[in-house]
Amino acid sequence: MISNSPGKLVVISGPSGAGKTTVLREVFQRASAPLVASISATTRQPRPGEQNGLDYHFLAPEEFARRRDSGAFLECCEVYGRGDWYGTLKGEVAPRLAAGKWVVLEIDVHGTLAVLEHYPDAVTIFLRPSSMAELERRLRERGTETEDALRRRLAVAAEELKSIERYRYQVINDDVELAVAELCRILTPDS
Repeated sequence: MISNSPGKLVVISGPSGAGKTTVLREVFQRASAPLVASISATTRQPRPGEQNGLDYHFLAPEEFARRRDSGAFLECCEVYGRGDWYGTLKGEVAPRLAAGKWVVLEIDVHGTLAVLEHYPDAVTIFLRPSSMAELERRLRERGTETEDALRRRLAVAAEELKSIERYRYQVINDDVELAVAELCRILTPDS
């Protein structure tokens, strides 16, 4: 269905541990804009409880490569050098924008730069904690990372922060309620 008013593409990025999942869960409940999440594709195996087509589009590496080579992705990359690919399928975005939805992509900095080549008017938001020390504290508190993995995530975060000026908005998430309120303000139709 084509809408009289086109939707908007919203890109949310931020380092691992910034609280993107927690904040976005609340934003989807509260925002006045007609938000829909884009479901990313990945080659990694599903985690317990994850469902294909709901959490991710789980693709075999060969299928992912075939789609990548045919231009089906708006953006895609190999994450953390482990051989797992993630990407945004164009078919997840264009039809929803045409229907007047605000399509939310939760992607990394490199993906954002690729998306901006196709959608230069995308609403780009970088969500981050107030400091690298706070980010490290959060990642350590999770208790899910080896020391090596934690160092790798912090190095990636430091690199991502170098591109922060490419984003239209920055939101500091040291208080979830305040971060949610700020995102809802940004994601208000006619703002």
